[in-house]
Amino acid sequence: MKTDIDMGLAADGPAFLELEELLATRLLVQGNSGSGKSHLLRRLLEQSAPWVQQVVIDPEGDFNGLADRFGHVVVQGERSEGELQRIAERVRKRRVSVVLDLEGLDAEDQMRSAAAFLGGLFDVERDHWYPMLVVVDEAQLFAPSAAGEVSDESRKLSLGAMTNLMCRGRKRGLAGVIATQRLAKLAKNVAAEASNFFMGRTFLDIDMQRAADLLGMDRRQAEMFRDLERGSFVALGPALSKRPLPVRIGGVVTETRGASPKLMPLPEPLPAEAREMILSVEPDPPRSARPRPAAPPSTADLLSQMERSRPESAPEPPPDMTEAERERALEEVMRQVVSDPEAAFQTVAVLYQDFQVRCRMRRLGAPLPDLPAFRRRLVAARAGGAATPERSADWERAIDYSARLPEDLQSIFLLLARAAMDGAPCPSDEAVARTFGSRSAGRARRLLAYMEERGFIVQRTDFAGNRIVAIPDLDQETAPGDPKGVEKPRGDDPALPASGDLFAAE
Repeated sequence: MKTDIDMGLAADGPAFLELEELLATRLLVQGNSGSGKSHLLRRLLEQSAPWVQQVVIDPEGDFNGLADRFGHVVVQGERSEGELQRIAERVRKRRVSVVLDLEGLDAEDQMRSAAAFLGGLFDVERDHWYPMLVVVDEAQLFAPSAAGEVSDESRKLSLGAMTNLMCRGRKRGLAGVIATQRLAKLAKNVAAEASNFFMGRTFLDIDMQRAADLLGMDRRQAEMFRDLERGSFVALGPALSKRPLPVRIGGVVTETRGASPKLMPLPEPLPAEAREMILSVEPDPPRSARPRPAAPPSTADLLSQMERSRPESAPEPPPDMTEAERERALEEVMRQVVSDPEAAFQTVAVLYQDFQVRCRMRRLGAPLPDLPAFRRRLVAARAGGAATPERSADWERAIDYSARLPEDLQSIFLLLARAAMDGAPCPSDEAVARTFGSRSAGRARRLLAYMEERGFIVQRTDFAGNRIVAIPDLDQETAPGDPKGVEKPRGDDPALPASGDLFAAE
């Protein structure tokens, strides 16, 4: 079905945008502050709302008005990253249009929240890859071309999520629509994936030239971008026009809080009594004398003060703790670390810090395992923790054999080995994905296929459709297990929690 939406007026009549073509080819909007970018996005969202699911990444809270008129759900960004991922998954499954309101968060938290939400949209199962318009306003905040004041980790998370949206999102039904004030501030690998363009008013030579290059215009024609009026854009792309087309964006029905200030007359001159009230000087209330603040300490003094205030190291373990007891205590701490529901999706650095804190709380003094040793322990713990006496030798052999695999696959191999040694059912796709640090069952199946191709495991299916995994080098195999086995739904709809609240924490 071909669906055209009216974006406004061109020279020869209405300017139509073909929605299905836009979903396949993505859109980039550029214009200086005040050029009408948000107005254009609002027009696009209002016109396409009846036809396609929408998600708006809104750093300024300008699009909340869509909720009253078109039923969008406003999701506040002050949530944990894990919670935002789960909300995004349920949004795709329920096909609900939402606005992610990031107003009030600092730049780094905005980047992390947007990355978590986009990651949840991206990692949902293939059965829920419905068409979705993902609109990102002020995209230069989430995909900057250069490092800024935010941490490198936050920038990499956000840039990676935006790159996935624009480069790999099409196959998952995600159509990116990004708007930026300056092309020079937007990462090139994100901007380059758009095939449709709306170029608005801009004044800097470098931005005018890049806009002209994207539209196939020469340098002399680039000067026209200085003369564009507010709300006027030059459009080009398979969903818009095969030649640069000046377009005047049409009106909108929802309101924004980001409207330009309007002139209004000043009040009449103040009457004499009001002037006297404003200019009268009252004695200050009595207050105790305050000493003059001391000069700030020098850098050297500040560093010395920090060194002196450093907490003492944790006490050494009691002398009666044997090495075996200490090892069991370390294993118990590791089990506590990985038992956190969000541990599978956190970085090794964060988990290592949690591990050190827990060890100090239990008075397991130095030396604690270093980061490489912690990584090895983490691999085993994610697969089921320490070896029991009954399978100690086999478990050590499995750990040695897993070292031939890449580090991120070792936990999966040990998860399968543990199930085989226990005679337990083969882990489900969900369990394999979680061990890997993902929520995608499809990725879990691809990882198992990768391990089978390289001879580490052999998969087969019984008559009931259950999966059995054999490990030839260990001469072990799992019991049959349902690869699609999941926890029993708590409500009528497995995509929702028992309360039916789309955004309830799980």
